[in-house]
Amino acid sequence: MKALITGTAGFIGFHLAKLLLKHGYSVHGYDGVTDYYDTKLKKKRHEILSCDKNFTKTEALLEDQESLAKVFNNFKPNVVVHLAAQAGVRFSLENPRSYIDSNIVGTFNVMDLARKHEIEHLLMASTSSAYGANEEMPFTELQKADSQLTIYAATKKANENMAHSYAHIYKMPVTMFRFFTVYGPWGRPDMALFKFTKAIINGDPIDIYNNGDMSRDFTYIDDLVESIRALITAIPCEGKSIGSFDSLSKVAPFRLVNIGNSQQIPLLEFIDAIENEIGKSAVRNYLPMQTGDVPATVADTKLLKQLIGFKPKTDYKLGVKNFIEWYKSYYGA
Repeated sequence: MKALITGTAGFIGFHLAKLLLKHGYSVHGYDGVTDYYDTKLKKKRHEILSCDKNFTKTEALLEDQESLAKVFNNFKPNVVVHLAAQAGVRFSLENPRSYIDSNIVGTFNVMDLARKHEIEHLLMASTSSAYGANEEMPFTELQKADSQLTIYAATKKANENMAHSYAHIYKMPVTMFRFFTVYGPWGRPDMALFKFTKAIINGDPIDIYNNGDMSRDFTYIDDLVESIRALITAIPCEGKSIGSFDSLSKVAPFRLVNIGNSQQIPLLEFIDAIENEIGKSAVRNYLPMQTGDVPATVADTKLLKQLIGFKPKTDYKLGVKNFIEWYKSYYGA
């Protein structure tokens, strides 16, 4: 099986590529290696993947349609897992145009090439931020989600709509997953766990929004990529719903799937776990809620469990421990 993964120099794409290689896939990684965060970290991930003879890569932007088309033509993937994107809820307040270029134009390029090459299954990343201002929790895939709070979330919801239209018109099977606060070793420096760990070790203050009155469904990276691996073979088929909770479209081979831990962890308890693992207290800077943020998230994962017989389960304290061990090893802290 040949899998094209976009975003393999990124956090999730790196871990997914490692897992698929372990399971005998041939993997081609496509990544722009942009400077949104430390490119040394991105290049190191690609360097590790390149040690496997079944991994090849192209470093180019999604907007570069010619480079992307060349990869499809030469590699001839069976499945495509599209993870590359301009990420970050807060950065979308500063540089919204980059999200249009990468998340809209780039995603269209991936979708259109997948259509032309008659890919067996296109899997694409969305986000829990697509639920926007929804307050009824846990979030379920059948909830209406039309109140996104940031351009980042809006572009991801647009991707869902674009993909549904392609699935309907061309009968191309598409699965979109909504991720819930993914964390773990090799994580992104702009995410809370990375920022808090770095600041606490260095004795710098950490910013805690909404005065700490927040909670998240923290999803460990190994659980997430195992879920994606299993979903590769759970191909949506129009008219074959697995129950009243199934998000399968009535007019297309298209499905939305939450991937989360289904546990609502208070942010302050998460910070306590980081402090306990490092053995040092944080200097806490309490701030009001930031524009575009939400106070809580938690996923309903009944559909995921029914589809693949598995759901994320790693305890957040173990996940924090694993991340901090990696951080100290990688940075010599």
